[in-house]
Amino acid sequence: MNMNIPFNKPTLVGNEIEYIIETVNKGHISGDGSFTKKCHKFLEQKFDVNKVLLTTSCTHALELASILVDIQPGDEIILSSFTFVSTANSFILRGGKPIFVDIRKDTLNIDENLIEQKITPRTKAIYPVHYAGVACDMDRIKEIAKKYGLFIVEDAAQGVNAKYKNDYLGTIGDIGTYSFHETKNYYCGEGGAILLNNSSFIERAEIIREKGTDRSKFFRGEVDKYTWVDIGSSYLPSDLLAAFLYAQFEQIEEVYLKRKAIYEYYYSGLKVYQEAGLLQLPVIPGDCHSNYHMFHLILPHEIIRNYVMDYLKSHDILAVFHYIPLHSSPMGQKYGYKSGDFPITEDLSSRLLRLPMYSNISMEELEYIIATVGKALNSFTKRNNATLASN
Repeated sequence: MNMNIPFNKPTLVGNEIEYIIETVNKGHISGDGSFTKKCHKFLEQKFDVNKVLLTTSCTHALELASILVDIQPGDEIILSSFTFVSTANSFILRGGKPIFVDIRKDTLNIDENLIEQKITPRTKAIYPVHYAGVACDMDRIKEIAKKYGLFIVEDAAQGVNAKYKNDYLGTIGDIGTYSFHETKNYYCGEGGAILLNNSSFIERAEIIREKGTDRSKFFRGEVDKYTWVDIGSSYLPSDLLAAFLYAQFEQIEEVYLKRKAIYEYYYSGLKVYQEAGLLQLPVIPGDCHSNYHMFHLILPHEIIRNYVMDYLKSHDILAVFHYIPLHSSPMGQKYGYKSGDFPITEDLSSRLLRLPMYSNISMEELEYIIATVGKALNSFTKRNNATLASN
């Protein structure tokens, strides 16, 4: 039995098309229309945030955050090297310098115990990345930030609707950022949001987001005309995207439960291979409440990871690796980093494989993926033994 299973498949969950038509009929499809406002209200109430503003991407939310915390040339920002380029680019564009820290072996998040030794008089902020919707140790990170007077900008691109203890990811630091890219749990194709937990940032965030103008005040009737008052850019998504996104939000718990069931099915079906020492399954610490953004495997060696990935592909299953560590990239080398600087990051990155994960994947497809992973491992073992025997 062969199937064609993509890594990700965008899924309509409710009223997406109806709401897009509705916003077109209202005659307002540019930014900050009625559905944008509904999304803001939903996120603020659901996650108990002072202020939320939709953006065109999480990349732009991170860039906006870097302006708000006033990153200046030469400022140092602490983060994991195991992240997407946007986390670093957001402050490098302001002249900031990335100070990388190795990751934990269990969650693949920044190792909170290695942060303090990287702090210097130039350190301005910590940008924790919540990998796979599993939280960093935010208690320790907040403790360090308070001790040294640092800002915390949470990259919760993968963490929408996940929690650390009783707090939603993105609501714990000074600023949080979300992604609504089509690969995320809740999406609108391209989109994001900035969460302003520190109320002192709200007024300026509105201005920067509106090209550096006080246009938001004008629309609220607080000024009789708007003008250029600060730096800024156009960070507003179309209300068409917000209409699609709001329909996703209406089904937020249903999507969560579906993904939880998929995660648990994977875990149950693949646990036998972990017990046999053939792979490592994801870890969710007890104080973390995942949103089940992804399901990944850690294979014993990069050669095995690549073999399993290719084997799955040959059976029409698209499983993929993830981040190439930023410190070993050409840009990372420009900042003085090199391969070997962060051994845990490099090791786990080379052995990680992400399995297909989307909310309407069928049980039949999951069974096929799990069975094919098992066949791939058995095939590698037989080939490896045969090679050893011939030598």
